[in-house]
Amino acid sequence: MNFDNTEVAFKSRNDRELRKANFLFSSMAKPWVTAGGIWLTQQALRFRLPVKGLIKWTIFDHFCGGETLAEANETALRLRPFGVSVIMDYGVEGKSEEAEFERTVATFLETIRFSADKDHIPFVSLKITGFARFELLEKVHAGQALSETEQQEFARVRQRVRTICEAAAAEGKMILIDAEESWIQQPVDDLCDEMMAAFNRERVVVFNTFQLYRHDRLEFLKTSHHKAREAGYLLGAKLVRGAYMEKERERAASMGYPSPIQPDKESTDADYNKAVEYCLLHLDALAVFIGTHNETSCLKAVQQMQQFAIPHQSPRVWFSQLFGMSDNISFNLGSEGYRVSKYLPYGPVQDVVPYLMRRAQENTSVAGQTGRELSLIRRELQRRSGKSA
Repeated sequence: MNFDNTEVAFKSRNDRELRKANFLFSSMAKPWVTAGGIWLTQQALRFRLPVKGLIKWTIFDHFCGGETLAEANETALRLRPFGVSVIMDYGVEGKSEEAEFERTVATFLETIRFSADKDHIPFVSLKITGFARFELLEKVHAGQALSETEQQEFARVRQRVRTICEAAAAEGKMILIDAEESWIQQPVDDLCDEMMAAFNRERVVVFNTFQLYRHDRLEFLKTSHHKAREAGYLLGAKLVRGAYMEKERERAASMGYPSPIQPDKESTDADYNKAVEYCLLHLDALAVFIGTHNETSCLKAVQQMQQFAIPHQSPRVWFSQLFGMSDNISFNLGSEGYRVSKYLPYGPVQDVVPYLMRRAQENTSVAGQTGRELSLIRRELQRRSGKSA
């Protein structure tokens, strides 16, 4: 396995797309450019200035599949010949009204039905906060008594999630349920357990997400595995490092409780790699989704699959990276026959902006990530230039 093979990594992108990627990552390498671009975008959208075309042509085009399901499917079909499938991720966020939640459910059901006969779309991703008020989840997590109205509200949340999982099971698709902030995570875990118990009997339909930047999640993964075995269902384990580190630390400091976050990156990396190995050793009772841009973790997982005689095409082992990032991992894994799937957000440009802003900030703040992307892109551009000369 070689993640330095740029010819394989960028086979799906033509020269124009690669030059655009070079421009984007060069810009994101400069924190002041990223910060200024985010501020200008927010102001332009606030005052309804005509910037949609510019956003769509640049950052949206690189990190998103399209504005509609049909557009996202076209993007997915471009990846399919290279052994890379997609996770459909409806990128609209920040809703809080019941009517909006119901419309989101309808969108997810449409996505599942659309994907039914398409093997290049095995997954659909969802966030419980797309179907429930944050404040309600916070109250449930804290163990506070719910009013009768709130009990009915939470019952509707449960039914929305069940409806989507039931549809996925019927159509042969898998559901990835994202993790949330630690102070609303308990009801999310409980809902995941309930859905796995209902639908993960013969195969894994529902995956819970374990954020290994939390120091308690490796033990929670093991507890979840034992709980599933005792109850007679299969565990779906999506392993990620995590997405809310700064927010978690700031809240813990301001409210005076111990931070749930690991003390350093080395501890996170160690727990992540232990979690992957644990799952690979227990594939009789679970399926694992290895969601990471970390090359070392992916290489370790590949080596352990070889060590444990796990076939490349095992239906219980998946690798994943975000669309528009770490193509050197995704496409090289795909070329070797491993199951790999790209997170593919889609939705109206203006609604996906929060997601795009996070991608820009992440590529600015994650040490070495942008530099690694840039070096690979430039190496491939140079290879192509030399080849055509």
